[in-house]
Amino acid sequence: MLFRIGENIQVLSPKVRQAIDNREPDYLIELAKAQVKGGAHMLDLNIGRRKKDGHEVMPWLIEIIDEAVPGTPLSLDTTNPLAIEAGLKKCQELGIKAMINSVSAEEERLTSIGPLAAKYNVPVIALTMTQAGIPVSAEERANIAMEILIPRLTEMGVPVENIYLDPLVLTVNGCQEYVPNAVEAIRYFKALTDPPPKTVVGLSNVSNRVPKENRSLVNRVYLVMLMAAGLDAAILDPLDEKQNEVIRIIEQRDDSTPVGKLLLALYDATAAGEDLDPSAVDMKDPEQVAIWKTVQILKNRVIYADSYLQM
Repeated sequence: MLFRIGENIQVLSPKVRQAIDNREPDYLIELAKAQVKGGAHMLDLNIGRRKKDGHEVMPWLIEIIDEAVPGTPLSLDTTNPLAIEAGLKKCQELGIKAMINSVSAEEERLTSIGPLAAKYNVPVIALTMTQAGIPVSAEERANIAMEILIPRLTEMGVPVENIYLDPLVLTVNGCQEYVPNAVEAIRYFKALTDPPPKTVVGLSNVSNRVPKENRSLVNRVYLVMLMAAGLDAAILDPLDEKQNEVIRIIEQRDDSTPVGKLLLALYDATAAGEDLDPSAVDMKDPEQVAIWKTVQILKNRVIYADSYLQM
């Protein structure tokens, strides 16, 4: 089963930022309740850097979210180590399961965040990037995981089962060559250790700068491909009902509808390392054609344009 982490409490949203800045909990409580109702197993609390007051904001936010959805696990999302530790202490005090989002192979971040995951015995999302940035190829991302992240984190005392490798999903609009390689990176990660490490992505990144009306389609088709490669968890929008339906179709192997059959065909082909057979697509069905065209851009077979569905 895909572990779903709700993405909606994040400071890139002006309403969330305003609510945090003014310590106004109502909107944040509303978001928390809606995401859990939508199927989120954990909520991501993205407060940004908050260098000056992160150590105060994170515990405050944890308290109000726990009052709204008691016992819901929380992902503490900030680059501020003091805010992370303050949040971990508050979660420990309240008996809440926590995760750190995130660490990377950049030395300063690795050495400031990694020990906290060990000290509080919590899972940590490990980004496969270095000071040089995010590599394009799946092999390079797997090398970062195998040569830096896993050995360094385990040396610090973080068990492999607490490491969630993130290949770093980038937008199909501008970074298209990275998109299929993130799927392959998930497949590579699963072959690194026995038992294999867990994997996670920030799903909505793939549709950044895509027109709003197409974002859900891009997200959910990509999610099928990632799940087929071995994805364990995703930071996503649990309020997207169409996306939730796709997850249900894959997890229940529900082929009772033509679209369900197509999505399962895509899943099975991707799991086998093969291309989706065009004969599986009813070219007279607009929804199936949209899925087919989306697969082609996500595989970098057709150059992305905002109008790709009309081509």
